Amino acid sequence: MTFEWQVKFWVAFFAILALALWLLGGVLLPFVAGMALAYVLNPLADRLERHGMPRWIAALAVVTLVVMVFVLLILVIAPVIGAQLAAFIENLPRYISGLQTFVTDPSRPWLNRLVGESFVGSDKTVGEIMTQGAGVATKFLGSLWSGGQAVISILSLLVITPVVAFYFIADWPRIIAAGDRLVPLHQRDTVRRLAREADVAIAGFVRGQTMVCLILGLFYALALSLAGLNFGLLIGLVSGLIGFIPYVGSITGLVLSVGVALAQFWPDWIWVGVILGIFVFGQFIEGNILMPKLVGDSAGLHPLWLMFALFAFGYLFGFVGLLLAVPMAAAIGVLVRFTLRRYLESRLYTGEEPR
Repeated sequence: MTFEWQVKFWVAFFAILALALWLLGGVLLPFVAGMALAYVLNPLADRLERHGMPRWIAALAVVTLVVMVFVLLILVIAPVIGAQLAAFIENLPRYISGLQTFVTDPSRPWLNRLVGESFVGSDKTVGEIMTQGAGVATKFLGSLWSGGQAVISILSLLVITPVVAFYFIADWPRIIAAGDRLVPLHQRDTVRRLAREADVAIAGFVRGQTMVCLILGLFYALALSLAGLNFGLLIGLVSGLIGFIPYVGSITGLVLSVGVALAQFWPDWIWVGVILGIFVFGQFIEGNILMPKLVGDSAGLHPLWLMFALFAFGYLFGFVGLLLAVPMAAAIGVLVRFTLRRYLESRLYTGEEPR
């Protein structure tokens, strides 16, 4: 198999995969989510199997444990989060009005020039600009909601995903063995090496970044709540949840928390500074302790490449694309590095005749 044939094969493979996702995206969500859950839980099932537990019992045990934890979290956290979300939406106009007053206060002409004139110079108030921004966000969320047929998808997600995860975990060794048998014999070692590289990248990022998001979400939620910030629990958990996207979670949490702090504590700058300091400290912990220890360099996914992949796959394929963005980005990265290595070894680069 020539190098050119390999390139054509992988290009065709990803093109067919993208077409399938585009055509079947509305029904793939519970299956993709189940596969993702199985991938994360498979090492735990392997460990239970090594201790003598039958494979199907190990799969049933880990899936049941996850479902029980998820239901418990919903029962405990959902009422609190729901109440805070409803209160936040109810108080949003008051916060917008307070921020508008703060920005356009004549005693701070520098802030008015920096923010007010640049955004309201075209006969628009800050409130109108923020209302338009909220409208754009609502439209985006609505497109995800309607595009994925949300009601059906959510019900199927809750019911079908655990079942899919159980079967994938139970049959994981056979699935891997069957895929390995389909690889041409003379390419098997290369494909196995590339698969291991992709697995290291995916596992290193997904498992590590999940722990980082959980730790930061809990830290922000507790710290903001203890600081007395309204809706601190909601803002902190949201910041941790969307922290899977590099920079977006921290920036979103910072903007929301400082905006609420200005509307709530002003003119007490000390508490506004405390809220700001919580996020500065959280970013220091993330960049210097959590990311090096939990994610490290094993993921092989540059933050900018990952951010682009999340937005691109999310835009093209909705929520299914978000679930597939990390493994696809890792696989594409592995293939690109492999292609570059082959190019650097080729006659096209070296100019030498093959021996």
